[in-house]
Amino acid sequence: MTIRVLLADDQEMVRRGMRRIVDRQPDIEVVGEAADGVAALELARELRPDVALVDIRMPRMDGLELTRLLAGPAAEVPVRVVVVTTFDLDEYVYPALRHGASGFLLKRSGPVLLVEAIRAAMAGDQLISPSVTVRLLRHVTRPVPSRPAPVDPLTEREMEVAGHVAEGKTNADIASELFISPGTVKTHVAAIQRKLAVRNRVGIAVHAWEMGYAPAARR
Repeated sequence: MTIRVLLADDQEMVRRGMRRIVDRQPDIEVVGEAADGVAALELARELRPDVALVDIRMPRMDGLELTRLLAGPAAEVPVRVVVVTTFDLDEYVYPALRHGASGFLLKRSGPVLLVEAIRAAMAGDQLISPSVTVRLLRHVTRPVPSRPAPVDPLTEREMEVAGHVAEGKTNADIASELFISPGTVKTHVAAIQRKLAVRNRVGIAVHAWEMGYAPAARR
């Protein structure tokens, strides 16, 4: 199956570079380009891409609002969003993840990570630039005791799984750590997403860091 990608960036040179990278892949194709957030939203609704690569700073509508409209809980036609930006500022990373982004990638990360981020998003997983991931999650998602608990609380095992997801571990890694099968981990992850009403592993990670489930958050 070909992964259909929408590019949203106000710099034509950047869009051209991303298109060249994407079009080299046999399983990924660019179906549309937009130079601002409003145009990107219209194209997304028209073309129904699988993944949108979204810059933060764009005219008419910025990438954070576009991410919320495309990937947030109220999205009419959900699209997996990977934020691709020059800036790894806290005020961009945290809202992007909270709005449902399936990844946060710095433009300097290179073509390999860009392609991996698209494929990860399509698989319902996430990829965050290594320079951003644990450091930023630890910094911007401090425990929030006042956060309302899920209506259907997580079990002790689900809290353990959520904590390992927050550390960026794969299902296989978690299975090895907890001495259970990868299939069981997948079942737990699906249950956690349902209980927390989040779309992907990024949403689980944000919640786990806020609530102190992640092992590193307790150190």
